[in-house]
Amino acid sequence: MAQTPKDNQTRTESIGKWTVRIKSYQLGDAYICTVDNVSPGAVIARSTAATRADAESDALAQAKAAMT
Repeated sequence: MAQTPKDNQTRTESIGKWTVRIKSYQLGDAYICTVDNVSPGAVIARSTAATRADAESDALAQAKAAMT
């Protein structure tokens, strides 16, 4: 049986001179987060964790490392 994403959130932030979009949602017992550059929308980082805060923190750290 397929799981349905719940509790979707999307926001934008700046990392250095770039604007990034942070998308996170709950899938089952885990939160999934992706960070992409708004244009053209390429995914820079992904993370899965037990909480939204942990997933977003890890994905943002990966994105910052990749973009600097």
